[in-house]
Amino acid sequence: MSESHYKRILLKVSGEALAGGDQCGIDPAIINFVSDEIISVVNLGVEVAIVIGGGNIFRGFGSSSKGLGIERSSADYMGMLATVINALALQASLEDKGIISRVQTAIAMQQVAEPYIRRRALRHLEKKRVVIFAAGTGNPYFTTDTAASLRAMEIHADVILKATRIDGVYSDDPLLNKGAIKFNKLSYIDVLNKNLKVMDSTSISMCMDNMLPIVVFNLLIPGNLLKVAMGEAIGTIITNH
Repeated sequence: MSESHYKRILLKVSGEALAGGDQCGIDPAIINFVSDEIISVVNLGVEVAIVIGGGNIFRGFGSSSKGLGIERSSADYMGMLATVINALALQASLEDKGIISRVQTAIAMQQVAEPYIRRRALRHLEKKRVVIFAAGTGNPYFTTDTAASLRAMEIHADVILKATRIDGVYSDDPLLNKGAIKFNKLSYIDVLNKNLKVMDSTSISMCMDNMLPIVVFNLLIPGNLLKVAMGEAIGTIITNH
């Protein structure tokens, strides 16, 4: 068996990715594809933690919540609840395929998931269970990107794997600008100074302060997650250098 480049990873999956070609909801084919990709890495012996977004259901404070007249804190809490729905769906797909997993939420809801307890999460990972972190940080005004950075540092992950529908970081949106330039490597400062829309500035700053590398890659290409876990040059890597 080939060896992984990382012992423990934090995979950040956006809610939008789970919608597939639809604008909202969960596409069963996509969530089964994502779970298969995760299983390929688990079978490599990697300890996998996941932070999942909720944009396919409700984006928190955004155009939809403004139109409804929902104030910021309430909208963000609604977005956190959406991440729990996605986490439970991903857990169901993983366990249907024989992979033991646990959902931990930053907002207590003990009937459906464990509360987030750092030491318990670490123990699950040591036992090779997949841990899915839901409900962001449990606080409004913080994105799930920030939650990913926070959880990655709390569990001592080796890297954050930022799963997107684009094959890395570009100077502009490559779907709108065909002349956008792809970066293979970036520093945290470059991301902040160029205002590149990778992760929010809070999460990038946290990674910079703790020297936690980020790899941005296209999750929807079969085998990409496994290649990244094995250290292949896929997507864009963001480090101090």
